[in-house]
Amino acid sequence: MNGLIYRNLKIYFSDKSGIFFSLMGAMISFVLYLIFLSQNMIHSWSSVPDTKLLLDPWLIGGTMTITAITTTLSSLSLMVQDREKNVLADLNLTDISFLGIQFSYLITAMIVGVVMQLIMYFMMSGYFLIADKSALNLQLLPQILGIAILSSFIWTIFNLLLLSFAKKVDTLGKIATIVGTASGFLAGVYMPIGVLPTSVQNVMKYTPALYNTAMYRNVLMQSQLQASFKNLPSNIANEFKETMGISVKLNQHVLTIQQDMLIIVAFAVVITLLVILISKISRRVVISKE
Repeated sequence: MNGLIYRNLKIYFSDKSGIFFSLMGAMISFVLYLIFLSQNMIHSWSSVPDTKLLLDPWLIGGTMTITAITTTLSSLSLMVQDREKNVLADLNLTDISFLGIQFSYLITAMIVGVVMQLIMYFMMSGYFLIADKSALNLQLLPQILGIAILSSFIWTIFNLLLLSFAKKVDTLGKIATIVGTASGFLAGVYMPIGVLPTSVQNVMKYTPALYNTAMYRNVLMQSQLQASFKNLPSNIANEFKETMGISVKLNQHVLTIQQDMLIIVAFAVVITLLVILISKISRRVVISKE
């Protein structure tokens, strides 16, 4: 299985255009923020000191969630390519079990997701360090790494579920387009959750993306939130957190970062069970050479 993981990683990282397009969703959110969103948000929260220093890590948190979604999906695209070329059917005839083959794709996607999230973090942090003099707190790296690993896991199995029956690259392209477009909205990057209709907010709360982003933002924004709101009433701070998707309000209860994590784990357990339940059916479909 180690050989398959090495092979999968080599194929992914040797495809420069594939890497670029897997980051397209994250880059779009970054560019949209710089060109259109930042000034509107700064104006909306002009009463809060150092608004720009608050919004920079806010964007980073959401963009890293998008990166986890799209790069793990891009990595798993190799699995669909192998199905279409009947490579998966041939691999199933070797000593490696079907579960082991699937596991190699999963581990590869997780590694890719973690690596690409960290790359995006340092790229965006470096830009904001130069452009806005935003601080780069390296002490947060262990927490960021932990969230990156959890993010990669949840989105790898989520995308594995999406691709369970996909046998054609054309199908993959359609799925990737939908996921890439939806990820920015579900992560609350294109528009803060607080400005969206209640029905849309409720839909967002039924996906892991919002809680994933909230975890990142809680870690990345913690020190600046304390500095910016120290002389302001607590209700303004709470309104900012809920409107901007830093704190998720579920059933009139504002979630903590630990509760966000538990919800992500619950999503992961449910999706994993679904993948296991359909694995026998999907196996018959995807290893067929007909």
